[in-house]
Amino acid sequence: MVFNIPGGEFLTGSLDVISQSLTIPVLVILLVIVIITIITLGGIIAEYTSRKKVSVGTIRDLIYDINDSKSVDNLKNVINNAKIPKSQKRVLIELASSERLGNDSRDALARKLFEFEEEKTLATLKKTDIITRIGPTLGLMGTLIPMGPGLAALGAGDINTLATSLTVAFNTTIVGIGSGALCYFIGKIRSGWYDSYLSDLDALIDAVLDFMNI
Repeated sequence: MVFNIPGGEFLTGSLDVISQSLTIPVLVILLVIVIITIITLGGIIAEYTSRKKVSVGTIRDLIYDINDSKSVDNLKNVINNAKIPKSQKRVLIELASSERLGNDSRDALARKLFEFEEEKTLATLKKTDIITRIGPTLGLMGTLIPMGPGLAALGAGDINTLATSLTVAFNTTIVGIGSGALCYFIGKIRSGWYDSYLSDLDALIDAVLDFMNI
């Protein structure tokens, strides 16, 4: 046993101090995670209500309209009148305004604009991905840390301390797993939305480039 090894009591005592010192940080971080999760939930509800749903037919018709444009000004009018998100319109208008660029430079600009939109979506998804991963981990830490004093209290017959430790353990587990599960669900929904958004944008960029590079 480690207690029979010279210095074993010091090692176990040090680990106990370290683990118990993590109690407050874990609880604080879990509280922050709960706040972020609630804000994120409100954000996705607001995003859903304001989100412009674009059908495949709309993208198909818009690609035909872009191809049939008679001039750059006509192309810009087609884009401005299209039933697509404003962020997509900004990208397409910027490409339509790149008349003085060569084909290779315009293609480079298109790639950069697309990558910028992709980075924005990834940055949004990263927040929920982090909580999905660390929420259950912190919940488990918050479960195990109070169990040490709780078991010690049980051995000493202190039922009140044991009950308090178990309450903290169960609460942190629920908060950690619940926040992680909710953020996983939110991340999956947003991932589907953003994949569709980027797919539509990629198709429309190709259509605009095909018109501009003629």
